[in-house]
Amino acid sequence: MQGRFHYYEGYNMKEVTFPVRVMYELGIKTLFVSNAAGGMNPAFKIGDLMVITDHINFFPEHPLRGKNFPTGPRFPDMHEAYDHELINLATQIAKEKKIRLVYGVYIGVTGPTFETPAEYRMYRTLGGDTVGMSTVPEVIVAHHCGIKTFGISVVTDLGGFDNPVEVSHEEVQEAADKAQPLMTEIMREMIKRTA
Repeated sequence: MQGRFHYYEGYNMKEVTFPVRVMYELGIKTLFVSNAAGGMNPAFKIGDLMVITDHINFFPEHPLRGKNFPTGPRFPDMHEAYDHELINLATQIAKEKKIRLVYGVYIGVTGPTFETPAEYRMYRTLGGDTVGMSTVPEVIVAHHCGIKTFGISVVTDLGGFDNPVEVSHEEVQEAADKAQPLMTEIMREMIKRTA
């Protein structure tokens, strides 16, 4: 898929995650997700590729709220929402190709505003390394469906540090466009090796 439905656009969570339900019905076993995200970890640089090891859900509406779909249990365990074997494979491929990877926790928020400096600091204190406006709902539904998931955040801006930096959508897009070929190279090789 190219693009996604965002909660901030006015879609509800059933609509946001509908494509994942379709993928499940088509027999998809593995989901690769990516996003542009603000970096809060002081070790990160703009353009870094962060492998998502876990997430924190700050969306006010949960994608599994309501009648339980028979694709998974009523109360799914989220212990390994991001598949460890896929993370290890990405790490191996990145080392072979000499591509820098960083690792961390993605925080999913509603948007559409970028974070204030105080919000960045709060999310960092809570354990986040990047923050963005997508991914978490889709991963929750994929996990509920038994679909293995691998995720990468492209660090497109940095926030929460002593010197605040203003950010624009255009700058975020530019940083994402520069990092995309490296991310694509890793994911294509992962697909080859898991097919």
